[in-house]
Amino acid sequence: MKTVAFLLSSLLLAATAHANEPASAKPDLGKGGIIASQVCAACHTADGSRGSPANPILQGQHAEYLTKQLTEFKSGKRKNAVMSGMVAALSEEDIRNVSAFYAAKTAKPGFAKNKATVMLGEKIYRGGIPERNVPACAGCHSPTGAGIPAQYPRLGGQHGDYVEAQMTAFRSGARANNPVMMTVAAKMNDAEIKAVSDYIAGLR
Repeated sequence: MKTVAFLLSSLLLAATAHANEPASAKPDLGKGGIIASQVCAACHTADGSRGSPANPILQGQHAEYLTKQLTEFKSGKRKNAVMSGMVAALSEEDIRNVSAFYAAKTAKPGFAKNKATVMLGEKIYRGGIPERNVPACAGCHSPTGAGIPAQYPRLGGQHGDYVEAQMTAFRSGARANNPVMMTVAAKMNDAEIKAVSDYIAGLR
């Protein structure tokens, strides 16, 4: 009985301590907008919309995913000299705020550029490449490209050039912060990467 009473007492104390923990502050979109305009706008535009195809569209991207990437740029887990410099002075709170700011925006639709490869791109995105054990992109990024927060980004409408560059970087090992994507990209050739990247640009 003493053991049971002790356990119950311990659980009660733990629950009380947990209840008294301060709740995490909600992200401040206003502060995030200031960071976006002062730090990010040159490459991503102030609202994260359709800027240079070499840079990702941030509008509508999952806040959890953006926070993960910015944190990994800061730690060096994801390598990019420009981005590492940009996030060096940002606090955890700054990163949460700017991530939430971009996530709150509605992404504008994009378009595929190469009609000749759309069918191949769709085939890979929706069905993968079974003979090489390449899974369908839709399995993690959803049929509409909406993605899964934190691990799998929203892809629908993303710049095809940017997606292609990231896939190529995963394949070469230049980008090494997602083992799943490194394994997938390693089994794809240039034409397949280009086709699925262009298809993604028009996905909605």
